[in-house]
Amino acid sequence: MLIYVTNRKLCQYDFLDQIERLAKGKPHGMMLREKDLNLPDYEKLAVEVKEICHEHHVPLIINQNMSVAMNLKIPNIQLSMTNLRKYHQDLHAFKNIGASVHTIDEAKEAQVLGATYLIAGHIFSTDSKKGVPPRGLPFLKNVSEAVPLPVLAIGGITRYHVNDIYATGAKGVCIMSEAMTSQHPTELAYSFKL
Repeated sequence: MLIYVTNRKLCQYDFLDQIERLAKGKPHGMMLREKDLNLPDYEKLAVEVKEICHEHHVPLIINQNMSVAMNLKIPNIQLSMTNLRKYHQDLHAFKNIGASVHTIDEAKEAQVLGATYLIAGHIFSTDSKKGVPPRGLPFLKNVSEAVPLPVLAIGGITRYHVNDIYATGAKGVCIMSEAMTSQHPTELAYSFKL
């Protein structure tokens, strides 16, 4: 599985053009992250990205903002453990519920609380987590073995890590930096799919 994670601040091109070109590569999902936006601005952007994703048959995943997902009838949500704990009884509107986990205990808890997949990280060193040591491939392997849910790796992942990641038992990767900076985003997906 391949999920692109957006970050307008990293994008070196017109953001919506980059999303369009990424979507043409047919990833398994496009997560609209954009943590700096207030709710109305996030929803406005989500409407535009949803249209692009719909056109290319790529599922849009809303990050954290459950009200936006519900307003736009988007069945895919990605939550922090804090929000999963807080809202786990309100998730009936969602088909795909991702949880961001950083420990094996969180992975097990997320499964109990209704997550349908996990994003585990950060696996490799990344500029977005400067000064925070990566958890590494052994951590990813342990999480993948601890729960029956699909586990995706995030954090510092490039095309050169793909084989090592799948060897841990993980089912996919989440890519932000390379997706936002790629000069050939439509072809990028082929680098990450096995």
